Amino acid sequence: MKHGVAFRKLSRTSSHRMLMLRLGKKGDLPAFRRATGFLLDQTMVPKLFSDLATRYADRPGGYTRVHKFGNRPGDNAPHAILELVDNPRDLRFQMTARAVGWELLGKRVGQGDPKALVKTGIPDIVDVIEQEKTVPPEGRGELRSVTRKNLQKVLKFRGVGAVEEMSRIAEDHVVSRPSHIPGGVGTPFLQDTVLAQPLALKEIVAAKQEKKEKHAAYAGIRLKAGQTLPGGQRSTLHLAQGDLGRENPGRWQWFTRRKLGVDQTSVWNQL
Repeated sequence: MKHGVAFRKLSRTSSHRMLMLRLGKKGDLPAFRRATGFLLDQTMVPKLFSDLATRYADRPGGYTRVHKFGNRPGDNAPHAILELVDNPRDLRFQMTARAVGWELLGKRVGQGDPKALVKTGIPDIVDVIEQEKTVPPEGRGELRSVTRKNLQKVLKFRGVGAVEEMSRIAEDHVVSRPSHIPGGVGTPFLQDTVLAQPLALKEIVAAKQEKKEKHAAYAGIRLKAGQTLPGGQRSTLHLAQGDLGRENPGRWQWFTRRKLGVDQTSVWNQL
């Protein structure tokens, strides 16, 4: 109950949590005494009768949610994650918000420029969420039926500001926003989001292709000593040093063409 997430023994843990939440919603002295005698961590008693009781005041039941988590290493026993619904780190709420952003992004990209969405974002995402809350199960909207069903579930008993929070999570998941390193140090950078990944990859591929075509254009040119190409960074003297001082040990020195700037008088005097 302290962290909102528990592993294993789901049936016993779920029943204990539901019992504690019912006691917290009652809020009377017998419920307080019973909760105090049951909880091992006494620091959680004020939270039970204040924050949790307020959060689930209008919810008739179903305070916990089970997420299957595969099998446990070792004995391969199935295990899962048990969490309190509508908690600040609600997994279903986070995944539903991301699904909303993903589906709206797919439709907006087909209607406009992806680079424009990076700057403007999805402007009508709040209106879409408000509209999807009232669409019946057999109706049609901008979202898929499964996403609409999950959206209505997670927003049914959530407090004020849930729509704005969902729209912010959805937009942050799909659209790049300038962000800073924690502490405000450094220059802004674009977050690694759904829309930023393909755009960045496209720019990298285009830059590599441009560099490859540039090298292919100069592939057939045979450069001489000291010669450089447009855009070269090294100086002419630096380019010429290697060729001017090079000697070919595989041939006799007197058959080698004398290069400008290299004194080979000692070689000829030995003949």
